[in-house]
Amino acid sequence: MKNKAALSIYIGFSIFYLVITALNQEAIARFLKPFLLPLLLVAVYNSPAFTTKKLLLTALTFSWIGDVILLFADKGEIYFILGLVAFLVSHVFYIVLFSKQSISKTINNKISFGAGTGLILLYFFGMITTLGPQLGPLTVPVVIYAVVISTMLFYALKGSFQWNTIPYQSVLIGAIFFISSDSILAFNKFDQPIPQASFLIMITYLAAQFCIVWGILKLNQKK
Repeated sequence: MKNKAALSIYIGFSIFYLVITALNQEAIARFLKPFLLPLLLVAVYNSPAFTTKKLLLTALTFSWIGDVILLFADKGEIYFILGLVAFLVSHVFYIVLFSKQSISKTINNKISFGAGTGLILLYFFGMITTLGPQLGPLTVPVVIYAVVISTMLFYALKGSFQWNTIPYQSVLIGAIFFISSDSILAFNKFDQPIPQASFLIMITYLAAQFCIVWGILKLNQKK
């Protein structure tokens, strides 16, 4: 019950934060942001033990570290790079987390799986081709990050064909939201300003973290 309460508070607090962000109350939003992910950490910590629980907690912790560091991105490029590194580590743990979930069946619909994999590759090369000329000295770290998030999405897609329970869709949707949030951030920073970028980045990011956490908890709940 404690984890359900924390998840409910996270949803309510996220909605409040997004309203503040939409109203361009940046000072209040900056103050509230570090308190968002700890609610998911509490939800996971209070959930019954399961094999990949520590992986999920670690992934969320590094995401939270990235959230905090990026609050200072306007102070210098080093903060953006460090935030990128924190989220890269978080995604690596999500990859391991998704790959270690118990598998209930093999992939039967190989055509759909192949099409999904193709779309991920198309996304990756599209991002690199579009943003590449604008990246400058950040080309290598951004390309590495793009490889990692694309891999994270691939494992979520793969799991969606193997996990024989309803919540598998939540994990895949969360991964799609996550890659959408990162893409909006990248285009806003390196290509051209996007209207209401902060709101769009955060609504997709907060939805991503919730969907992944909720899906993983459901996949591992005691029957």
